[in-house]
Amino acid sequence: MSQPVEQIVRRKLSDEVFDRLERLITSGELRPGDEMPSERVLMERFGVGRPAIREAMQALANMGLVNISHGERAKVLQLTAKSIFRQVDLTAKIMLSQSSDSLEQLKSARIFFERGMAREAAQRASKKDVADLNEIIERQRASLGHAEDFISADMQFHTRIAQISGNPIFAAVSEAMLAWLKAYHTDMLIWTGKEKFTLVEHEEILARLAENDADGAEQAMLKHLERSRALYTK
Repeated sequence: MSQPVEQIVRRKLSDEVFDRLERLITSGELRPGDEMPSERVLMERFGVGRPAIREAMQALANMGLVNISHGERAKVLQLTAKSIFRQVDLTAKIMLSQSSDSLEQLKSARIFFERGMAREAAQRASKKDVADLNEIIERQRASLGHAEDFISADMQFHTRIAQISGNPIFAAVSEAMLAWLKAYHTDMLIWTGKEKFTLVEHEEILARLAENDADGAEQAMLKHLERSRALYTK
């Protein structure tokens, strides 16, 4: 019995260049802030033409690994949890727009995550954390009737709670989920009086955090998010 043919697929030159440039970064040979070698140097090093170098460099930029500025050498970027999530912003929003199931799953994931963040924050909150959150609530109160400003303050409140953990990945997850949900935050929040419920609920969450009441903070957050999840609709 003859063996099945395993075809060898020729890769584009730019893909090979991309792999080698990526290894320069992941190996530590090039570090955040370093300039990438010039196109001429890379052409000579890899024995390829300028189009392959430029295509590979653009692919690195699209992944957030380098920054390309006109008239300057590309520079290696410092990867953070925040920058990594930004790379999937567009695809996440497309996924959510194509499936109501995905939107509901994101709402549920956010509630699960924020309950944990509320508990963590209640155990760690300092006087400065409480003061910062109170200032955000006051800014939100002053934004009544101004949809964008109100929603922006709302997002800041929840992200600030995640920051209390001291874990930048938690803060990045919070910010990313809120950004993805923002596209589905209806104007009903502003024009039907529901924004006043939001303020009261934020104050209750803050009161529990200030008292280092983990159970109370979790329950206050759960009540708030279960009520507001209906505001995110397709």
